[in-house]
Amino acid sequence: MKNKYPKIFEPITVKRTTIRNRIAMTPMGTNYGETSGEMSNRHMNYYSLRAKGGTGLIILENANVEYPVGSNGTSQIRIDHDSFMPRYYQLVENLHKNGATVAIQINHAGASASSARTGMETVSSSNIPTKAGGEIPRPMTKEEILTTVKKYGEAAKRVQTIGFDAVEIHCGHSYLMSQFISPYYNKRTDEFGGSVENRLRFPRMVLEEVRKNVGPWFPIIIRISAEERVPGGNTLEDTLEYLQYLDEFVDMYDVSCGLNPSLQYQIDSNYLPDGWRSYMARAVKDKFGKPVINAGNYRDPEIIEKILESGDVDIVGMGRGLIAEPNWVKKVQNGEEDLLRKCISCNVGCAGNRIGVNRPIRCTVNPAVPEGDIYKNMKVKKNCNVVVVGGGTAGLEAACTAAEVGCNVFLLEKKDHLGGLSTFISDLPSKTRMKDFPKYLEARASRLHNLYIFLNTEATVDMVKRFKPDIVVNATGSVPLVPPIPGLKENIAEGNVATIFDMINNLNAGKYPDDFCKGKEVVVVGGGSVGLDVIEYFAPRGAKCTIIDMLPQIGMLADPITKCSMRETHDKYGVKEYVNTALQEVKKDVFTVKLPDGEIRDLKFDLGFNCLGMRSNNPILPQLEEAFQDTDTFVYPIGDSVRARRIMEGTMDGRAILNVLDARGFLDLEPLE
Repeated sequence: MKNKYPKIFEPITVKRTTIRNRIAMTPMGTNYGETSGEMSNRHMNYYSLRAKGGTGLIILENANVEYPVGSNGTSQIRIDHDSFMPRYYQLVENLHKNGATVAIQINHAGASASSARTGMETVSSSNIPTKAGGEIPRPMTKEEILTTVKKYGEAAKRVQTIGFDAVEIHCGHSYLMSQFISPYYNKRTDEFGGSVENRLRFPRMVLEEVRKNVGPWFPIIIRISAEERVPGGNTLEDTLEYLQYLDEFVDMYDVSCGLNPSLQYQIDSNYLPDGWRSYMARAVKDKFGKPVINAGNYRDPEIIEKILESGDVDIVGMGRGLIAEPNWVKKVQNGEEDLLRKCISCNVGCAGNRIGVNRPIRCTVNPAVPEGDIYKNMKVKKNCNVVVVGGGTAGLEAACTAAEVGCNVFLLEKKDHLGGLSTFISDLPSKTRMKDFPKYLEARASRLHNLYIFLNTEATVDMVKRFKPDIVVNATGSVPLVPPIPGLKENIAEGNVATIFDMINNLNAGKYPDDFCKGKEVVVVGGGSVGLDVIEYFAPRGAKCTIIDMLPQIGMLADPITKCSMRETHDKYGVKEYVNTALQEVKKDVFTVKLPDGEIRDLKFDLGFNCLGMRSNNPILPQLEEAFQDTDTFVYPIGDSVRARRIMEGTMDGRAILNVLDARGFLDLEPLE
């Protein structure tokens, strides 16, 4: 079959290594490793799924070359000793069987390590922390530098011996090499600091040692932050200058962006378009004439094909995109683009889990990141009728999953469309990627002939009973929370204060054009994700924005990327922040608040927004529970109908319909264990 994306599926050869297509899985920490530093079974399955899904080049997550001082996590994989080689060999052998070319990134965290985890003082080029409020490191001695150079060479030799096809050296993203390369971090005055040549001395020694250990034909990739996007950091022009000191040892460039203080450009924010970094890759390629890998919110195969055709990029890197959709390549090859489970760049389950709270990665749109869709090989043992009340993302995930294992599923949605809050919120200009998730779920549902969808249908107990349900899934979502604060409810009802629902409806009605927003006093009560969405819209359009929260920090519970993006926006546009501040009363154009010192202050507004969170919405749940109380029918509430949470928890709840089927005797989940 002729493929409409020939460039994506064109092989490429680097040195003597041929990669089957132009899609690479770029290295991302997972926290799937064992505390010993060995790869886990979860790791093995996770990477194997992406190889089976057609990915051309898989670059394993960063492996530590010098333990414990160079470790950047509690479960980071290691390659500093021969004892770790057998598990890598097993994995590489498996990935090769599935047609993938395999590399591994080797790394030293430097000041990005944590003494609380390593039990050792952190080291770097200088005493500059990798981010504001971070741990102050100790400058490395020359002897330590020389030791680390040897460690890199030894690790690279292990990589080659194991059977990997290439090795990647991380020279960006605020890790040790980056801490020497970047003038933002490197304040040394000896031969390893100051001039470009001096700052590149250590990375050059590392690459020279690696080449000495692996020989001339083994591909060496380096990952760089081509634009650091911090004051006093390296620009693209600076990068093109310093790479001259490394180029003779490099076979391919993995062109990335950002440091820890500019994390929203390293792990791309959702508003950044597909392939937004490609110009950086082009500049490196034009200067040095070597193949380039480039990541940067790539999701859409049409855009990827065009960028590959332009020659800006030789291999497109997908990180979070392959967490969300391990079969991205295979689906594109088979013409199943509508079934692509595209990453929405929310950064909640991946960066939020791993960087934010040191958990293993998860995914908002993919509830089975390491396990995959093995459940689709299973079927219910007897007839099972499932009624799903609510067609948001949680309800759709439950409905599709139940239908895929053979249940008869009836989904009732009171609106004329599916997708729930995800579809609605995606009308915000910065949230358009969110539309991709309900679109995928709808496409998935349309292929299931045992899934019946009823739109414009408000569920009642009598209606649900007509389907003779064995399981009823309540997925009725959430609505804005309106606490009993004097004047709040009344002013919302009168239209003086808006909820996020009101804001989006007004936006869609054309009531917030740019010229209208300029100069308006916008006051937002609530510094969570909803409140930040409001500020994100109005601040760049010239509004004078203020945000209030009872917590000690605005966006306190947000993922690290959202926090960095928020800080950039608030600083750039002068957003006023009131923390530890409680709303006392609401008038027509005034929020009365209590400041941390007890002062009562009136904050006047032209546009006021109540963003104090969401609450579960259960118009029919009590009746359903009562109606089926003494029957064999099980009522299963999921998503925001249980408690207002994130989309990710709803997706997990939806997939957990499998566990309900197991518990009710319809399915045997033992093969999944």
